[in-house]
Amino acid sequence: MVKAHSLLYAVYVCLIVSIICGALLYYSNLYNMLNQFYNSREELYLQNQSALNYALSNGNIEDGLTDPGTGITTGFELKTHGLLNLIVVKSCLKNDTITSAHIIGHHTAWETALFVTNLSNSLSYSGNVKLIGSKMLPNLFIEEKNISSLPNTLISSGTIKLSGTKLPEINPDFQKVFENNVQQKVGLNDLEKNSDAVYFNSFLNKTTQVQLSSPTLQDISIKGNFVLYEKDSIVVSENNVLEDVILKAPIIRIKKGFKGSIQAFAQEKIVVEDNVTLSYPSVLSIYNSESKSEIIINENSKIYGGVVLFGTSFFKIEENKIIVKAKSLITGDVYCTGSLMLNGSVYGSVYTNKFFNRTATGAYEDCIVNAEIDITKKPDYFISIPLFKTKDESYGVFKKVL
Repeated sequence: MVKAHSLLYAVYVCLIVSIICGALLYYSNLYNMLNQFYNSREELYLQNQSALNYALSNGNIEDGLTDPGTGITTGFELKTHGLLNLIVVKSCLKNDTITSAHIIGHHTAWETALFVTNLSNSLSYSGNVKLIGSKMLPNLFIEEKNISSLPNTLISSGTIKLSGTKLPEINPDFQKVFENNVQQKVGLNDLEKNSDAVYFNSFLNKTTQVQLSSPTLQDISIKGNFVLYEKDSIVVSENNVLEDVILKAPIIRIKKGFKGSIQAFAQEKIVVEDNVTLSYPSVLSIYNSESKSEIIINENSKIYGGVVLFGTSFFKIEENKIIVKAKSLITGDVYCTGSLMLNGSVYGSVYTNKFFNRTATGAYEDCIVNAEIDITKKPDYFISIPLFKTKDESYGVFKKVL
């Protein structure tokens, strides 16, 4: 005969066992759901990257893609950010979405290290000059010129051909960057900082146009999709953190020791002081068709990206200048419709209407002094800014920004 309390114990035991079994089933189901979620996310990430690589390698970034095996659909949106192009890639599966953003550009096929238009005298050299890569020059010979008592040395390799009277036509989209058609701008104090005290705007969002109340930027961290305006000038101090930010003002000065990645657009002057590093991809550019302008890059500074001065009329070539001082390095392309003074190094291509050089004893036209232009030292991963309009070359990724 079974006692009543024994039956009650049996009920309790069965209840506890059922609760444990239910919990195990519940956690097992959660684990399976979590595992499916991570597998789904992994497939989305892989498909997102795969679709990006496929679209860029085929030069087709307008049409979306669908994977019949997984059902993942991927769409592309092409934007502009200064002189650079930006692609947003969105992969979707049911209610789950993965989005990435990349700054992209064309892989360049040209091998031109130096292009000097045939406007005046032959190109001459003085001091230690190194020119590696094919060249388009006013004359097939590079003449020696004695400026100082130091010996002259020229190291040159690559073909030399005669140039024409005009530089290759620059990308017409570049001029649009300098148009100021923005109606609404916010103040810097109106922006919210994130938990790290950084002003941040994702490239998935609309570009934030910021009107500065003071020309000097100090102790500010700004990253992402911003354009900073000032009506007279912008001065960037060493203690700022700027990443992928666009600056627009008539005059822009980058103070000694600054490090960051920016695109600087001016109408009159850009000055890069000593020991500045502008990381890849950065751009310094002036568009000026009416008056004087100049870009000055001082000693021991490094620019990774491009330096562009354009819009100069034939009659103002000598009034619009790019000056690159000793021990400075530009990795990328230099395009100058004015005059170029190069005493540093360029690992990439140089396009200019003419060279000049100034010393304590005088000024010298059509002369390159103590300079290096070597296209073979441009890294294999390097993607140039879109200087020229092209449709035949595949895209590559500058930098992932999301």
